[in-house]
Amino acid sequence: MLNASLLNFSGTDLFLIGLIFIWTGFVRSGLGFGGAALGLPLMLFIYDRPVYWLPIIGVHLLFFTSLTLLSRLHNVDWNYLKRSLLYIIPPALVGVFGLISLPNQWLVIFIYSVTLLYALTWFLNKTIQSKNAWLDRILLAIGGYVAGTSLTGAPLMVAVYMRNVAAEQLRNTLFVLWFILVSIKMSTFKALGVDIQLISAVYLLPVAAIGHIAGLRMHHIIVRKDQEFKRLVGAVLIFISSVGLYQAL
Repeated sequence: MLNASLLNFSGTDLFLIGLIFIWTGFVRSGLGFGGAALGLPLMLFIYDRPVYWLPIIGVHLLFFTSLTLLSRLHNVDWNYLKRSLLYIIPPALVGVFGLISLPNQWLVIFIYSVTLLYALTWFLNKTIQSKNAWLDRILLAIGGYVAGTSLTGAPLMVAVYMRNVAAEQLRNTLFVLWFILVSIKMSTFKALGVDIQLISAVYLLPVAAIGHIAGLRMHHIIVRKDQEFKRLVGAVLIFISSVGLYQAL
């Protein structure tokens, strides 16, 4: 199925895939990060091949972040972005090659394990915090590797960016970061002959757009009720990740 279109899925699967991509679009624009981290674990229940879903998520992220940033590039912290990329890009490249070369079961276990970690911190109202420059670099490097492997490294890098980027520039700066990382990932996919699932991504753009628009409109409400939102999502993800790990193991 890796070289097939969405038409190979059943009607029920297509309906569920549509709901999941509405959700990922909503999270991506509503929080400014986390679309892959909160959507990929659900997608793996339908088809447990990360390398199938990640190119589709990547195409959507490039499309929607471009639309969002068209009029906002002036409100990006370019100085910090450039400095942080020195620690993010090398491990991200290592992570991309790991995605291509590691056994699929390992990748699935890795993704569910990372998601479970995030879910526990959100449910317990704990935050991943950075308090010094060395810890910043470690979190950026680990986040880069996780992003390269599965596009789920956002919470680790967000913890660092929140300390170093002004609140009014944070979401736009993160969007530029995601655009750069996904561009590298997609270019590597193409160079290595991985199918980027462009047709499937185009089919799913309209449903993802529903979530994207809803997230933009709900952004301020989500930010204001950040703890309640994350605790609810964390509880659901604990269940999903636990079931996914059980099946994978």
